[in-house]
Formats: sequence, C-alpha cells, structure tokens
Amino acid sequence: MAVASNPPLSPMGGLRRLGLLVVALLLSLSLVACSGDQGRRPPSISPQDMTLIARQTEGFLAAKDRLPELADLVNARDWVFTRNLIHGPMQDLGREMLYINQRLLPADRAEATHRANALKASLADLDEAARLQDGDGLRKSYIKVATGFSAYAEVIPAEAVSLAQTFASEAKVSHAVPQAPSASTPAPQPLASAGA
Repeated sequence: MAVASNPPLSPMGGLRRLGLLVVALLLSLSLVACSGDQGRRPPSISPQDMTLIARQTEGFLAAKDRLPELADLVNARDWVFTRNLIHGPMQDLGREMLYINQRLLPADRAEATHRANALKASLADLDEAARLQDGDGLRKSYIKVATGFSAYAEVIPAEAVSLAQTFASEAKVSHAVPQAPSASTPAPQPLASAGA
C-alpha cells in the first residue's frame, strides 16, 4: 500500500502563502476599522435621569450656598453651631451625591464617586475638629470642604445645574407669602345670601 506524501514546500510557495495571509489580515483589519460607527451618537443622559440629577443637585447647591455661613462659624470658632450646620442642613449631602453619581454616565461615575468621598471625608474632619475644639484643624478642614464642594460641582452636568436653579426659583415663588392688601385694595364683599 502506497502512502501519498505531500511534496516538499518550495520556499517560493511558502512566501506566497504568507503574503496572501498578510493581505487577508490587512483587509480584515481595514474593514473592522471602517465599520459603521460613524452613525453612533455619543452616550448621553436621558431626560428622566437629568431631571433626577437636577432634583438632587438642588439640595447640593443649597448646601453649597451655606458655605459662607459655615466660614463665619469657623472663623468665630463656634464649635456647636459648626457641628449643627454639618448635621442639620448639610446632613443629606452624601445621599444627594450618591443619587447624582448613580445617574451620571458610566465613564463619569468613578471620578464623581472619588470627589464625593473626598468631600464627605473633609466634612467628617471638620466635624471632628469642631468636636475637639481644634481651631487650626477646623480652619484646615474648612478649606478642604470648600475645595471639595467646588471639585464635586464640576462633575454635575451644566444642564442639571440649570434645571436645579429653575426648580429652586420656582419653589421660592410658590412658597412666597402673599402681600397684605394695601389701602387702595377694595375690601372683599360678603356673599349675597340665597334668600335675598
């Protein structure tokens, strides 16, 4: 029984096959590089998520607006009211940043979480310095808190900040106390009775 054997490869045939393999590889890479990704839009935050971010941003901005008051308390070394401000109006800050972070684009979440954690840690340091009545520590921690607020504000989408400011101004209008009637305002007239 004769076994068929393959003829030995010539050096030119091997080079030809290698050349064809390289050409096929280059063609496939160029096709992958030119695939239809041009029509794909960059990822964006949905309108529902943007509204949720804006609602939480409203609370974040309200806490940030209290920084001048906190600075006055730190400068006066008012230990008790410094802690009251941290545990009162600023106590929901961590929750608000967590909700914001959950709705951001996945690529932005790690940085937002890092900045939120840094801000929470500096608030905890400020609280501890006030508890220990450490004036120097209080001042240094306040600087970190103010820097932390500014750093975290940079990760909030501008659209959410704008919406939050709109929500806050609408809330102020709806909670406004009606003005007292002036002397030129006519007095209300009693309702006519049904029997008259």
